[in-house]
Amino acid sequence: MNGRAAALTAVAVLMIGAAGCGSSDKDASGNPAATGAKDASTLNLPRLDGQDLQVAGVWTGAEQKNFLKVLARFDKLTGAKTTFVPTGDNVSTFVGSKIQGGSPPDVALLPQPGVLQQFAKAGWLKPLQPAVTKELDQNYSKVWRDLGTYKDKQYGVFFKVTNKSLFWYNTAAWEQAGLTTTPTTWEQLLKDGQTLADSGTPPFSIGGADGWLVTDWFENIYLSQAGPAMYDKLTKHQIKWTDPSVTKALTTLGQLFGRPDLIAGGTRGALQTDFPTSVGQVFAKPPKAALVYEGEFIATNITQETTAKVGTDAKVFPFPAVDGGEAPVLSSGDVAVALKDGEGARALMRFLASPEAGGIAVQQGGFLSPNKAVAFSNYRDDTVRGIAKNLIKAGDNIRFDMSDQAPAAFGGTKGQGEWKDLQDFLAKPSDVAGAQKQLEADAAKAFAKAG
Repeated sequence: MNGRAAALTAVAVLMIGAAGCGSSDKDASGNPAATGAKDASTLNLPRLDGQDLQVAGVWTGAEQKNFLKVLARFDKLTGAKTTFVPTGDNVSTFVGSKIQGGSPPDVALLPQPGVLQQFAKAGWLKPLQPAVTKELDQNYSKVWRDLGTYKDKQYGVFFKVTNKSLFWYNTAAWEQAGLTTTPTTWEQLLKDGQTLADSGTPPFSIGGADGWLVTDWFENIYLSQAGPAMYDKLTKHQIKWTDPSVTKALTTLGQLFGRPDLIAGGTRGALQTDFPTSVGQVFAKPPKAALVYEGEFIATNITQETTAKVGTDAKVFPFPAVDGGEAPVLSSGDVAVALKDGEGARALMRFLASPEAGGIAVQQGGFLSPNKAVAFSNYRDDTVRGIAKNLIKAGDNIRFDMSDQAPAAFGGTKGQGEWKDLQDFLAKPSDVAGAQKQLEADAAKAFAKAG
């Protein structure tokens, strides 16, 4: 599990929401709300009395506790006894050792689609049954189905995802600067940043000490500016990092990274600031910056580490559109896969693909479901409800985190590859060509080694 995934494991219930994102008792397609845990299930799952099942995943703490409620509902419907087994950070090592020992878990939740590809290639995974693929076809956008596929076979059900195209801002700093709206374009974002700086508050807090966060900045800009098709090509290294589209995206990112006066602590300060600190300094009293970029999981840091209240002191707006492109929606998440072909594993995979399971999960808080049939009214507050609507609305234009899909040597290792190269770019944003040359050299080496 990379640094980004580690940040996602600290999930807490989101607090009171921002105004303007009303609830609904219908799903994203306008259909009636999905069946909840208190209602009779319509899944017709088999009886599994006396069967013991194991589910493995990286989740700990509140994430694990909340998921156990989903498993408890499954056990109640089927009579099975399901236990959750933490894998630790290295899912591959854990599952591999279990398979070699002849006792793999029935189902595993994997933190990246690249791990699914690795497991499927090794022959560890069982293809989904027709009843499960039917649920996916009905309730999931094509992008999520494709991410769970290997060589035209469906193996995965994305259960929990993130929306990593968000800015969180300090409302007091916003009001002090006289800002009454939030930006919808990159140009307006920079203009508002200047207004904030002129008011006496540095606008942008950037956790540049964490390489994964800097990659997310680039990926949002590239997705909006170059479009989903080009994003897919760069993700797979079908085009080089020296491509003109990368030049354009880095140049755009440099419009901010090259303005140390708009960054809390300047360039040097950003490179010494980790992700939690980047959030905390926006919502400190007095604030050291006005806004910070990252996903819905920032609410955890706000509620646990500051006195600010989400929805009043801290509000959120989507990552703005760049150069006339669509506003980006970047995601990451956990995908369920079956490692056994028994009736229990098949039934559990079907349950996890259903809006009933998704509905239970989102009711716990700190959770987004990619299942379009999960009613928005299941979300506990207006802030996360609005974020979920934005995620579902993106449909097939949503894209999974680029670096999470790359070989780990390039996209997921501290101090090397994309993480380090983009940190170096933050330090010297004028050297676009040099950054591209290094990114391409590192990507070519990592992709060649990975085969």
